[in-house]
Amino acid sequence: MNEHSKKDWVSRAGFLVFCVLGIYYQNVQGQTEPGSGFAAIPGTRGGQDTFGPYEVVPNWPKPMSESLPDHEGWTWSVTMDVFAESPDRVFLIQKGELALIEERPESIWLPELGPGLRYPNFRLPLRQAGAGIPNGDQLDEPGRGRPGIDWRWTHCVLVIDREGYISEEWTQWDHLWYRPHDIEISPYDPEKHVWIVDADGHFVSKFTNDGSELVLTLGTPGEPGESDNHFRRPTFLVFMDENTMYLADGYDNARVIKYDMDGNILAQWGEKGVGQGQETRPGYWNNVHGIAVDPTTRQVYVNDRDNGRVQVFDEDGNYLDEWQFWSGRRGQPSDIHSFILTSDRKLWAADQGTHKILGYDLDGYFVYSWGSWGEYPGGMWGVHGMSTDTEGNFYTASVNNGRIQKFKPRAGANPEFMVGKPWPGVW
Repeated sequence: MNEHSKKDWVSRAGFLVFCVLGIYYQNVQGQTEPGSGFAAIPGTRGGQDTFGPYEVVPNWPKPMSESLPDHEGWTWSVTMDVFAESPDRVFLIQKGELALIEERPESIWLPELGPGLRYPNFRLPLRQAGAGIPNGDQLDEPGRGRPGIDWRWTHCVLVIDREGYISEEWTQWDHLWYRPHDIEISPYDPEKHVWIVDADGHFVSKFTNDGSELVLTLGTPGEPGESDNHFRRPTFLVFMDENTMYLADGYDNARVIKYDMDGNILAQWGEKGVGQGQETRPGYWNNVHGIAVDPTTRQVYVNDRDNGRVQVFDEDGNYLDEWQFWSGRRGQPSDIHSFILTSDRKLWAADQGTHKILGYDLDGYFVYSWGSWGEYPGGMWGVHGMSTDTEGNFYTASVNNGRIQKFKPRAGANPEFMVGKPWPGVW
């Protein structure tokens, strides 16, 4: 290359760098202009997106004692899931009730546990709800707390109205439950049957909408297994259309089962992975904890929880795609409890590790996140179930601090950052 050619090449390269940097500079400048960037409400001065595009609804639900007699000393327990049939009828499933802690006790030193340890600690929760009550098959075991004092196995299924009062009690079914895990109603079912997945009981129950009748049971209650009539800790159920549903089975098994609405198996797939955080093969997983569908494309999204990824299949279980919930190595604090795919055609995931709600488009590109750890109104600790209603309200159920919460859209919030409304159906 002669001297003239070298100078020409350097000149061209310099011009290219200038153009690239100029475009970058313009983009950065644009992100700092009022109304741009990632704010949930464009143009906001001050504040922060603690609850993203939402504001928490205070005093919802109201204390149990305001709806039920003999509940002055009792409160919500391990709230596993929430489903909003409508803003006026919101279902909650939980592991019984916990004794209410009326006042925060004074902090004391605990040298017998270790040097410099005190309890309770400033701003930290007093109790992890999941450790406060046993499962339904462990109620009589010693060392599980004091029944009637620490916990009560009752009100595992409740319905809450718009104002936060308990409007229905399904206590007639309390004896069935081991650990109710997921509650759903198909948007394509005109009779609105209520489906409940019991993880540690290894079964799925279908009820009439008013809870008066148990009409179908899948699996064999109390008996784990791998056959067509047995599950091993199933987790979540989702509906594709008026005659197709999918069950994630689950914590201990490693399969997705496709059913018709009468409980006949149409297909199943999945294999056990090699180990937590190590599996990369399609169709292999560890802890199938969450499942969602897109009825417009008939694709199935599976939460391979322990490997931190979404795997995407067609409606019959043929592998299509995947993406990770964490970028880079496994050491990140992500732990996706569950996810939902709503009418906005985005996948919204509850991350127990970061205490955030994460939004992705259906190609796996990250859209937005919000949430903060804490026990204050709107704070999150172990969100396990999520739901939206037709007015755009968003509901969460948390297993660690034991409560459900209702969030309503903020005026002027970017709709792209909101969790979508339910899929349209027949009701």
